Amino acid sequence: MTRIVIVGAGFAGHRAARALSRTLPKERVEIVLLNPTDYFLYLPLLPQVAAGILEPRRVTVSLVRTLPRVRLVLGEATQVDLAGHRVHYTDPDGTPGELAYDRLVLAVGSVNKLLPIPGVSEYAHGFRGLPEALYLRDHIVRQVEMAGAAPHADECGARCTFVVVGAGYTGTEVAAQGKIFTDALHAQMSRPKEPFGPAWRSPDTRPRWLLLDIAPRVLPELDRRLSETADRVLRARGVEVRTGTSIKEATPDGVLLDDGEFVPTRTLVWCVGVRPDPLVADVGLPVDRGRLRVTAELNVPGHPDVFACGDAAAVPDLTRPLPGGDGNGSGYELTPMTAQHATRQGDVAADNVAASLGYGTARAYRHHDLGFAVDLGGVKAAANPLGVPLSGLLAGAVTRGYHLAAMPGNRVRVAADWLLEAALPRQAVQLGLVSSWSVPLDTSSPEVARLPGRSRQ
Repeated sequence: MTRIVIVGAGFAGHRAARALSRTLPKERVEIVLLNPTDYFLYLPLLPQVAAGILEPRRVTVSLVRTLPRVRLVLGEATQVDLAGHRVHYTDPDGTPGELAYDRLVLAVGSVNKLLPIPGVSEYAHGFRGLPEALYLRDHIVRQVEMAGAAPHADECGARCTFVVVGAGYTGTEVAAQGKIFTDALHAQMSRPKEPFGPAWRSPDTRPRWLLLDIAPRVLPELDRRLSETADRVLRARGVEVRTGTSIKEATPDGVLLDDGEFVPTRTLVWCVGVRPDPLVADVGLPVDRGRLRVTAELNVPGHPDVFACGDAAAVPDLTRPLPGGDGNGSGYELTPMTAQHATRQGDVAADNVAASLGYGTARAYRHHDLGFAVDLGGVKAAANPLGVPLSGLLAGAVTRGYHLAAMPGNRVRVAADWLLEAALPRQAVQLGLVSSWSVPLDTSSPEVARLPGRSRQ
């Protein structure tokens, strides 16, 4: 049997596995999916998990259920042996293993992008995996509850101050959703409880959210009209948006901004962007900005049996030629690292892998952006479907409709949680499922909480 090994079950890997399983005859081709978890994570809705809107399982889609013809192997890839046509991995118990392949699809995705700022790796937490979202949710609830009981206004202010670094897609949504969440907690704790009075002991202190970015505007990678809408909504909600600003140092008691201001806080959320999974650099093939160089057909030059897609691949964007380009792959910009591109690249990679085995015809990747949608919490959103700028309630409806259409499963459950959120007060309790030390910022598998006594960095 011919064996196809797909490494990674993100947007690109999941779509490639699904397309291949529907295209190739199961009697002649075995499809193996290597992934650290048994689920596909729908990242765009992760901020709603951290804010207590969606239950964690709503944004996780079972790989076994949605890919019935694909053999799932739980493990984290550690090495790709191109000469031996093998992928080495470590399973959840720490046992090494290997998979031989006839065709390889690298779709390992991305991890948190780090900057050489003192204290960040020790005191900041990223936002790329489910454990991080679960930890942040507990942490926010815990800090607000401790702030309410703090005997001094200074301690109360530090505990209910939340700093988000990075005003891109993820950071903007985390700050927008988080402000609504903490305001609701504060309102609940500020109600008088006879005969003891309110639980919030510092009446002049309220939850404070800061959104920082070195760029001149929020959502700098998106259309300016989306940026202006998001900025307006955030500021009206009370989020302190500080553009052209970043942090100089992080400490246990707060963060030092590059303008000299020290902000006392116990919460630093790191959303400055992503970088390709470290496995990409270890393959030993040419990379471009940390991403594996591929042709427009998503094939690795010189290795006809290896394909790459998603955040791991430097895919030439045939819709955006560079001025004076030479007309080949180097004459185009690279596709951005977005879910929209990763999903469609997964389809193209599947078609081209199948074509290399004699099923169908290979094709180049070409896709025009269909627009973006940013959920700003409540009924607020910013969207530009097909280039048409929207805001307010209509943008909110379009955004949620887009997410329901894009999810490969759990649509009814997600919609039900949204309905419950609109009708009932949010449940704000600590679950204690993920501890701080198990979600380090610098990890190659942000979707997997670190096990006791075993490093996953």
